[in-house]
Amino acid sequence: MTDSTYEHHEYDVLIIGAGGAGLRAAIEAGQRGLKVGIVTKSLLGKAHTVMAEGGIAAAMGNVHPEDNWMVHFRDTMRGGKYLNNCRMAELHAKESPERVWELEQWGALFDRTKDGKILQRDFGGHRYARLAHVGDRTGLELIRTLQQKVVSMGTDVFMECKVLQLVHDAEGRIAGCVGYWRATGEFVTFQAKTVILATGGIGRSWKFTSNSWESTGDGHAMALWAGAKLIDMECVQFHPTGMVWPHSVRGLLVTEGVRGDGGVLRNSLGERFMFNYVAPMFRAETADSEEEADKWYDDHNAGRRPPELLPRDEVARAINTEVKAGRGSAHGGVFLDIASRRSAEFIRRRLPSMYHQFMELAGVDITREPMEIGPTCHYMMGGVQVDADSEATIVPGLFAAGEVGGGMHGANRLGGNSLSDLVVFGRRAGIGAAEYIEAGDAATSFDQGEVDGAIKEALAPFERTDGGNPYDVQHDLQELMQDNVGIIRTATELELAIQKLDEFTERVKHVSVKGSRAYNPGWNLATDLPSMITVSKCVAMGAIRRKESRGGHTRADFPNADPELGKLNFAQRSEGGHWDSPVSVHEASILIMPAELKALLEEDQ
Repeated sequence: MTDSTYEHHEYDVLIIGAGGAGLRAAIEAGQRGLKVGIVTKSLLGKAHTVMAEGGIAAAMGNVHPEDNWMVHFRDTMRGGKYLNNCRMAELHAKESPERVWELEQWGALFDRTKDGKILQRDFGGHRYARLAHVGDRTGLELIRTLQQKVVSMGTDVFMECKVLQLVHDAEGRIAGCVGYWRATGEFVTFQAKTVILATGGIGRSWKFTSNSWESTGDGHAMALWAGAKLIDMECVQFHPTGMVWPHSVRGLLVTEGVRGDGGVLRNSLGERFMFNYVAPMFRAETADSEEEADKWYDDHNAGRRPPELLPRDEVARAINTEVKAGRGSAHGGVFLDIASRRSAEFIRRRLPSMYHQFMELAGVDITREPMEIGPTCHYMMGGVQVDADSEATIVPGLFAAGEVGGGMHGANRLGGNSLSDLVVFGRRAGIGAAEYIEAGDAATSFDQGEVDGAIKEALAPFERTDGGNPYDVQHDLQELMQDNVGIIRTATELELAIQKLDEFTERVKHVSVKGSRAYNPGWNLATDLPSMITVSKCVAMGAIRRKESRGGHTRADFPNADPELGKLNFAQRSEGGHWDSPVSVHEASILIMPAELKALLEEDQ
């Protein structure tokens, strides 16, 4: 079985990650009578899910009765620039309403319409007001509801446990993982019939990011090393609105709910510049009033959402253009103004978190003055390639759901689709894992050699006395990715990034740490760096292959979309199964869309 010197646990289903996807998968597997364990790098309740503040997208039709799953599907595919796995987009659109009603049954307290239905707000890229919300704290409410359900079921949760590597059996099936307790530095092994990855994103590899320290791409990297494929890794979303001042909080998310509730974007000249990007023939500053500009836009856009609520990639590029043109704010951003559009009482009631965030961190009263904002690395559309219905990877026994899974969002994610993605595909991963176990194909052994190898590598930094500082490597990596693999990309910058990332690989092999293993942040970072280097390479390699601009991937040297590349995903595999192994990139045709779904995309309502 395993070396008896290590703490050891055994489960039917082991879930790595305790965000929305992981918790929903645990509920589903537990309700099917399976023994479930959850391992989280941080604390229960502190997942990146809480950063999804504005709402959860579901076509319930509570505000606009004409909304339905078909419109939601169409919005999602159009927002993703058709790189999406159409089956995932279909399942997501069809099942989201039921998942929201389920959350309500479990205790989630959504804002209500006057007649008592769940209230829904506007968000970028959605034709109708579709986001069920709890003020601007929706992700927090979702986590609170799901974790209460998980705890009530008696599910085992292991907190502050860093997973180093997935472990196979003799036949190549996933059989568990090996990790260590952050509090003590002692190693621990988990044997399981199935493993579900729900580890979130990769944003900590960029200098300016909304992601917290946990988001180092562990799940993406471990899946790749274990033999799974990654797809669409070039498609990184830069949220249009993150704080830019003070520097200590630069990148902290400013919810899209501000724009959904009427906030507008202005440059340093006071111009509401988004009009200029949706209608080049119209200059908003030539209008006699902002009301006239609003009316012109409505008259010429069939009543669609305001230009500030275009898909995130388009808004982020517009902000970037304004700043580069010299019309940015003093700290390199633009202004998000809701104070001139809504009453102070409305702002405090609808956006309480944003009010306190700016007041306490920046000394800005958003009921009286605009917020200074700019794009921030926020979300990874790419991820582990999975079967749409079961969330199974190509590695037997391994499943993935949530942000770590690829395919659902294509080249750009619509706001609010992240939370519904978590509960729709978290549930499906739980079902997929249960059915895999029921089929009798689960692992029966545990490769102790893989465990020993992972532990030896993890301890190696302690044995070096004159190696590099892991914090220096992290700092330089974040600078490199921000400057060369950011919101606007070129072949020259991407080639430089790939070359430098090879150098970073060697630097990581020579980092050293001091002190004990207990609560040692330098060592914790040293064990994160292999994942960060791996996913950074995958992003850069995918970006240089996609010679076009599509969604969140923008090439200055290829500014237009290429219809032929729109038919392809770029898939990546590890050639050696180790973090420093070469990664290959190959073309994979996107899933052929059934005629009935294709017909929906041709409709205009």
